[in-house]
Amino acid sequence: MSAPRLLTQSLLKLRLATRQTPSLIAQHVRCYSRPSSSSPALAGIVCTRSSRAQPARRLFSTSPAVSHGHVNPPKPGEELYVTFIDKEGAEHKVAVSKGDNLLDIAQANDLEMEGACGGSCACSTCHVIVTDQEYYEKMPEPEDDENDMLDLAFGLTETSRLGCQVIMTKELDGLKVKLPAMTRNLQASDFK
Repeated sequence: MSAPRLLTQSLLKLRLATRQTPSLIAQHVRCYSRPSSSSPALAGIVCTRSSRAQPARRLFSTSPAVSHGHVNPPKPGEELYVTFIDKEGAEHKVAVSKGDNLLDIAQANDLEMEGACGGSCACSTCHVIVTDQEYYEKMPEPEDDENDMLDLAFGLTETSRLGCQVIMTKELDGLKVKLPAMTRNLQASDFK
């Protein structure tokens, strides 16, 4: 029997006997090449099992990573447009999909919007100012959590919203928002 085939069978038996994953088996088994001048059949791979006792390990599985805040490009013909006016006054018109929020859109397009809480409505760093009252009135009323966070925002206006709470819809196609000159990120350590 060839050395690689013998190795495969030995590892399979070890795996079945220990019920461990191959990566953990590798910790118990040392393999090395062994040249043989006397017989080519004895040359090849030699494996020995470690005599060191290993602590029991818990096996676990992982799920594929999902990006938080990802924005899917809009399908042709279904584009909605939003324009961001940055702190310097430059306009950035962006094609977006229905259901995307302003925080994710801004971050996906490298615009300066922090979103310190990750879009969970727990800070005011994604504060935006809706420039047109008509669009502001098309948005759903801000909930209490959003109003509480807006109270902490720098440069609050009558048309201020949190970008993480503004979800793009067909009614908001053409929306224009201004990013405030600065943001305020309050955290628990600020109150000690």
